[in-house]
Amino acid sequence: MDLEKSREQRSGEGCLVVAVRMPVRIVALVLVVPVRMVWDALVVVGRFLGDTVFRPLGRALAWVGRAVFVWPFVALWRWVLVPLGAALRWLGAVLLVVPAGWLYRAVLTPLGHALSWLGRMLLVVPAVWLYRWLLTPVGHALAWCGRGLCALASLLVAGIATALYWTVRVLVVWPASVVWRWVLAPVGRVLAVVAREVGAALGHAWRVAGYVSLAVGGALAAFFRWTVVEPARRVYRSVLTPVGHVVRDRVLRPVMEAARSVGRVTRDALHSVRVTVRQVRQDVRRALLGDPKTPGEQGDQSVKRTVVPSDGQDDRILLTKR
Repeated sequence: MDLEKSREQRSGEGCLVVAVRMPVRIVALVLVVPVRMVWDALVVVGRFLGDTVFRPLGRALAWVGRAVFVWPFVALWRWVLVPLGAALRWLGAVLLVVPAGWLYRAVLTPLGHALSWLGRMLLVVPAVWLYRWLLTPVGHALAWCGRGLCALASLLVAGIATALYWTVRVLVVWPASVVWRWVLAPVGRVLAVVAREVGAALGHAWRVAGYVSLAVGGALAAFFRWTVVEPARRVYRSVLTPVGHVVRDRVLRPVMEAARSVGRVTRDALHSVRVTVRQVRQDVRRALLGDPKTPGEQGDQSVKRTVVPSDGQDDRILLTKR
């Protein structure tokens, strides 16, 4: 079945594909077969050398390394360094730790207690007595004096502030209020009335000027309309519009129709040329590469198995596509 399929597929391919495929396969076969044979020979030789030479040699080297390096260091550590370390630890404990502990318990501890009692009697007790019977009364006296001085200073500041307040009020505030009430306020009211009247007059004049400007503008607009716009509109309506219609109907419309016809003919010619070129390209491709089959056609094809009786003992199996 596979042979029949491959034969049918090869029969559907182009002659160019078959002509290129065979030389390429032959060259690849000629180049790859020697390389593969050399690779297989190297693999066999490598396995033989590994089993007969490299693996025993590695085991011998590992045993020699353990005998030369590992076992001497293990013996040195176990029978020399460990006992020597234990002896040094015992000597250190006898010569250093025990005397140091006795010195701390018998000498340094009593001496530290004695120094602590001397320091308390010579420094702490006198300092407490001095703070309690001398510094505390002096501090209370100084605090009382400070409170009295603060009260006196506050009284002095309050008196000075009061005197300055009444002085400023009598010399500055009262005269300023009198001047404001009896001089500046009446003058300000008069000036405000004058400014208000001047503003009202200016506003009235501005509105009157607006009316005058509107009237003058209307007159100028009417003059321009009757002298320029109306004649131009009449000329456009009675002269230019009929002329434009004549030009559109007699000149522009035939020209547009002719251009549209030429464009239609050109598009039809180009379409015919494209169709012809596509057909020629498909014919050339079919001649060189064979009849292409679309995926839908290939998917819809089904294989039918037909048994054809022959004169011999075996039957031939033919594959037909539906």
